[in-house]
Amino acid sequence: MGDDDIPAELTEQDRWDGWVMARLDDGWCAALDRDTMLCTIYERRPMICSDYQVGDSDCIGERLLLI
Repeated sequence: MGDDDIPAELTEQDRWDGWVMARLDDGWCAALDRDTMLCTIYERRPMICSDYQVGDSDCIGERLLLI
């Protein structure tokens, strides 16, 4: 996550000791508002998230992995 400015409570260490966005038990990002399906930290979202465009094939593919 490098230079990203993400609230610490929304991150966790992965098995390789890298920092990633935390996920809830349902597999969705901890920063996602389930009612609106919008990011609650949009202005501070990590670079990887800003690289995805809503509705493009990469976004749809990632969402399908969580269903």
